Amino acid sequence: MTEQLTADDWISQGIKALTKSGFTALKADPLARAMGVSRGSFYWHFADLGAFHAAVLRRWREIAAEEIIARVEADSDEPVRALLRRTFGARLDLERAVRNWAAFDPAAQAAVRAIDRRRLDYIEALLEKRGLDAATAQARAQILYWTFLGFALSAAPVPTARLQGLLDEIQQMVSG
Repeated sequence: MTEQLTADDWISQGIKALTKSGFTALKADPLARAMGVSRGSFYWHFADLGAFHAAVLRRWREIAAEEIIARVEADSDEPVRALLRRTFGARLDLERAVRNWAAFDPAAQAAVRAIDRRRLDYIEALLEKRGLDAATAQARAQILYWTFLGFALSAAPVPTARLQGLLDEIQQMVSG
């Protein structure tokens, strides 16, 4: 690369490496090789590997929660339906990679707990807006989230038509 790299370039490369190869790929040397630069650039932007890992986890939160929520809010479709379509229809390799990382790293584990809470709070709010009382919204949000996690972690491909039928059933069960 002839142009100067930014911290964002390193984080993007980290997200790609994490998704493809897992958290053990999040090291300066292999990332630098993949980007065709020296690792000095890495340390110009990050004090240490921990700071880089924290930045990658922040980006994951943006991708896996904040961007999805913003798109759901901007969608003209009914919010619960839009959320189901966006989350169950997404590629979930990054989700699986971060959750695997969390099994070995306390900082990743804390990030997973934070995003789980953010997602659950959002789902609960959507269900309350549909008229469910707080206790029912909380219970159904938890059930829906467990369903998503099971789907995300299974990595089993589901044909599009079958997935749509399942999502219709999920929406009916959660919202009904």
